[in-house]
Amino acid sequence: MPETAGPVSHVSDTAHWVAAHRAIETARPNALFRDPLAERLAGETGKAIVANEKWYALIRWSLVTRTKVIDDLIAETVSEGCDLVINLAAGLDARPYRLDLPADLRWIEADLPDLIAEKNRLLEGETPRCDLTRVAVDLADPAAREEFLDKSLDGVKKALVLTEGLVYYLSEDEVSGLAAALARPEINWWIMDVINRSIVDRNNRANKNLLKNSPWRFGPADPLRFFAGKGWTSDEVVGLFRAAARFRRLPAVLWSCAFVPVGPRKPAGTSWLPWCAAVRLTHAADPTA
Repeated sequence: MPETAGPVSHVSDTAHWVAAHRAIETARPNALFRDPLAERLAGETGKAIVANEKWYALIRWSLVTRTKVIDDLIAETVSEGCDLVINLAAGLDARPYRLDLPADLRWIEADLPDLIAEKNRLLEGETPRCDLTRVAVDLADPAAREEFLDKSLDGVKKALVLTEGLVYYLSEDEVSGLAAALARPEINWWIMDVINRSIVDRNNRANKNLLKNSPWRFGPADPLRFFAGKGWTSDEVVGLFRAAARFRRLPAVLWSCAFVPVGPRKPAGTSWLPWCAAVRLTHAADPTA
């Protein structure tokens, strides 16, 4: 990935950055998705970050491909009877406004108070396609997170938790704590994007200006094995290099990565080829089962 520079003073700024790339994709005649609110949500912060990127196409492919693949995973999960979507660290995601969702589907967005307030202001007057609620909560506070989950999951039978673009900003201990907190009978699925150590290290080196205040941290040699050890088994794995090649969004310089196997298979503790994927996990009561 290329060197970038921009006004990223806190990880929350990356929400504007991602929204800016969604707006760029939306403007394409052959867009993978349409997000008419993305430009408004990106604001000047998102535009400034993109304007300072060098060779931004080498970044954009992963963000737009991830968005499209997770859109499809959500649609599949809703069709399987999901009765609640909880989007943790929702940022400036606008899926409740643009996806074809059942009107009675409950959708809860959780994020820090300042970001929730900004989003409420920017989207005032817009009508979501489902039953949408936003909750201001510090998800890094285990007690606050537990209280939020207790209230949100009351009466729920088949919930989906979404953590797009979140876990690689956390430490391994924090991800382990999140995996344990989400291991509840009401939660059937967990959708996220994951990367391995090779991409974490390369990205932090290449984007040292952009990410100096919010470096990537979590990236096991084998992310699927890590989550399996916490009781979470992948039932859907979509390699983003291959998906981007299929969507004709993968830059030529990265084309060889489209042939990386779906799922790292080297022993834990070793770095391997660059690997990233969107995954849907389900939980087993006994991690050794």
